[in-house]
Amino acid sequence: MKIRTSSILFSSLMFLSACAGFRVGTDVQSGRRALLTGNGETALAYFQSAAQQDPNYYYGSALKHGILSYVGRSEYAVGRYPQARQTLEKALNANKDDNTARLYLGLALARSGERQRGLSEIESGMKGIHEFLEYITQAHRFSFGQFWDPARQIRSAIQTDLAMISGRDLNWEKLIADGEWIGKEIEEEGDRARNDEVRTRNRESDSKDSQP
Repeated sequence: MKIRTSSILFSSLMFLSACAGFRVGTDVQSGRRALLTGNGETALAYFQSAAQQDPNYYYGSALKHGILSYVGRSEYAVGRYPQARQTLEKALNANKDDNTARLYLGLALARSGERQRGLSEIESGMKGIHEFLEYITQAHRFSFGQFWDPARQIRSAIQTDLAMISGRDLNWEKLIADGEWIGKEIEEEGDRARNDEVRTRNRESDSKDSQP
């Protein structure tokens, strides 16, 4: 009887854990859709809900983002720059390699008037994103890496901004706008790469099936 009771309890706990994980994943996906379509308040509500359920949740495979990174970026999107700064700093304490969070931390700092530190974080975040794309497209060029930034649009934009940062004529309005564009593009790039990979694999499979 004890063994059976323990088995039932274990099964119940596993079921509840699976349900909780599904809810978190659903909230994150809903939050991402809202954030990418410009609905920051809705995105923030979804991400905060997910963070309360699982503060250690990560989204993505090749490029991983922690839930606090999403909360901070949503706070930035709705203009809550001091809160965004605090949240993004926490996200970076948990994962110092989250270059998208670092980029948005720099943007939040810049919009809050801390331009010197903001510029450093923006530059570091952009360099990190560029290095990630270079790595993924080279190390995995014969598999999924070929689908990431294939036209080098993101990397070209980053190189242009890094040149501006190192030059004499720094246009803050352009730098912030470009930084926001890069942040949105790198978030969407994972989805585009995954969809392009699936379409390519399906075409190859269909081609093989049609051969006599």
